[in-house]
Amino acid sequence: MNEFASMHPKEARMLMREGRWDKPTAGMAAGYAQANLVILPQSLAFDFLLFCQRNPKPCPVLDVTEPGSPVPALVAPDADLRTDLPRYRVYRKGVLAEEVTRIDHLWREDMVAFLLGCSFTFEQALLDNGIPVRHIEQHCNVPMYVTNLDCAKAGRFSGPMVVSMRPIPHDQVVRAVQVTSRFPAVHGAPVHIGDPRQIGIADVNTPDFGDPVPIYPGEVPVFWACGVTPQAVAMRCKPELMITHAPGHMFITDQRDAQYGVL
Repeated sequence: MNEFASMHPKEARMLMREGRWDKPTAGMAAGYAQANLVILPQSLAFDFLLFCQRNPKPCPVLDVTEPGSPVPALVAPDADLRTDLPRYRVYRKGVLAEEVTRIDHLWREDMVAFLLGCSFTFEQALLDNGIPVRHIEQHCNVPMYVTNLDCAKAGRFSGPMVVSMRPIPHDQVVRAVQVTSRFPAVHGAPVHIGDPRQIGIADVNTPDFGDPVPIYPGEVPVFWACGVTPQAVAMRCKPELMITHAPGHMFITDQRDAQYGVL
């Protein structure tokens, strides 16, 4: 296990808070759950919470902060969501305006932050079952794609589902489905297996977010719902302001992966 995998979440977050880590977090603090981040003005928070409730596969809610508080009290009560992620994206009226390493200068007293389950959480379970995770092997970001699968509309929010992809050996696909199905709070079972074109992905080698990874002979592309979905939704719905994690640059919670699994 490398030094980053063996870190405690508090140590990993401190690296980010001090500006010493701005890379993807896959494989960091192994055994601890990671989360997607969405921050919105309070005036949009109920609509977004309803959107998550209607779309639990891509947007499973782990924690919601009090208005004006950057502290995720349920999953990491000593953390600060303004500084404790490697990179953030700032969307203004649906346009990606900037990518930054901290957002304390953008924080407002009406901000509400949502932490959503992340598929990085079930990757250790895949590895424990002998199933390869290509982007960890390649030391890169997971590939993510905008699909033709529409999410259920809620208030101002609507848009397409984003998925993440992992190539799985053909004879291990069933086991991968079984393993990830035990983690419904962090996307759960895949939403699609096989031909990417069936869900609107023209070229699996050109992801919309993250990095491409090789698919070797005898492997099948397997797609899971992804917490980057709100960023695709922001581009369509154009809220005044939405702040998110940069894809693959997650918030590391104090919660164990197993807390989000079922036996």
